[in-house]
Amino acid sequence: MVLHSPHPPSTVHLARLILTLSLSATVSLGIGRFAYALVLPDMRDSLHWSYSAAGFMNTINAAGYLGGALLASRLVRRVGWSAALRGGTLVNLAALAVCAMTGNFVALSSARLVGGFAAAATFVAGGALAAEIAQSRPERASFLLSLFYAGPGLGILTSGLVAPFVLQGFGPGSWWIVWWALTALSTLLTIPLLITPIQSKAGLVAGAGEAFSVWPVAVYLFGYFLFGAGYIAYMTFMIAYVRDLGGGAIAQAAFWCLIGLAGFATPWVWRSTLALDRGGLATAIVLAVNAVGAALPILGHSTTMLAISAVVFGVSFFAVAGSTTAFVRLNYPPSAWPAAIAAMTIAFGIGQTLGPFLVGAITDAMGSLSYALNISAATLLLGAVASVMQGKLKEQL
Repeated sequence: MVLHSPHPPSTVHLARLILTLSLSATVSLGIGRFAYALVLPDMRDSLHWSYSAAGFMNTINAAGYLGGALLASRLVRRVGWSAALRGGTLVNLAALAVCAMTGNFVALSSARLVGGFAAAATFVAGGALAAEIAQSRPERASFLLSLFYAGPGLGILTSGLVAPFVLQGFGPGSWWIVWWALTALSTLLTIPLLITPIQSKAGLVAGAGEAFSVWPVAVYLFGYFLFGAGYIAYMTFMIAYVRDLGGGAIAQAAFWCLIGLAGFATPWVWRSTLALDRGGLATAIVLAVNAVGAALPILGHSTTMLAISAVVFGVSFFAVAGSTTAFVRLNYPPSAWPAAIAAMTIAFGIGQTLGPFLVGAITDAMGSLSYALNISAATLLLGAVASVMQGKLKEQL
């Protein structure tokens, strides 16, 4: 990945580079984290888990993600952006393989923990590199940056085309075969990332020169924390919700694939919004739409309502992280981007660590997944309210 050409590289070339980087998020998040929702119902039935135990598997993954976010900047300074990006992706491949090898709760939890840690390293590294590449064409920067955050959508789409049908074909108890299939799929998706040269400017690699202060963006970080807590309930339990409503493999695959497909529209749907240089307004708008998507299944259980929910949630879900990186790009110098993106990731990580287990416990107590959706939508809406309160940073400093 050469970023030092005397002539500005073409938008197509830059887009191709960022899409290659996004494969790390495809594997680490789209498959490594989110595909768990597809196998959760079969794992829960086969391994006799409560909803709390099932939610804990995403809580421990999110705890690892939080730990990775806390140490990401230090790790990157030690090994470099390229090694952090590629190494984290390879660790996620190993974690997926472990999930296929055992039904032991401790071993599965450990694999999810390590996978989450590695995912944070890849996401921080990939996000910072994508922001640097996008700066090569400032007039197209928001669009180019949003391409990176469409990466998880590919993982969701491809896993949605694989997991439900493997489960249907092999029958109850075949969750471990699904994990093997997802490991093989992730291996293929990792190849372009491994063979593409990746370089970065020295200033970004050093990345520690600019101090980052939490207080000027505290309300914005709180909004992102609420996003982390709110979205994960929907992404953890919605497939189980669809199945409980009588949806078979085709319905589950269609729902999950709609979320992934909607993610591909993110760069075009939100490019004008992400270009807004008005503090937290862009994030607030996207979060409000995300809350609507999460709330729709509460209003009705028809196929149409569930499909609309998947599309609305998906098209906004992937844009929230893009809006926070755009906020960083518009409010900080490049040397501060790694620390700022890491801080955003930490706030997000704390939220998604707490979300799955708490929502699972509430579901066990109340006896219905509808409560999980209520909590998800309300938390996302509150996050939008917090985000809109964030003004332009330069006006506060």
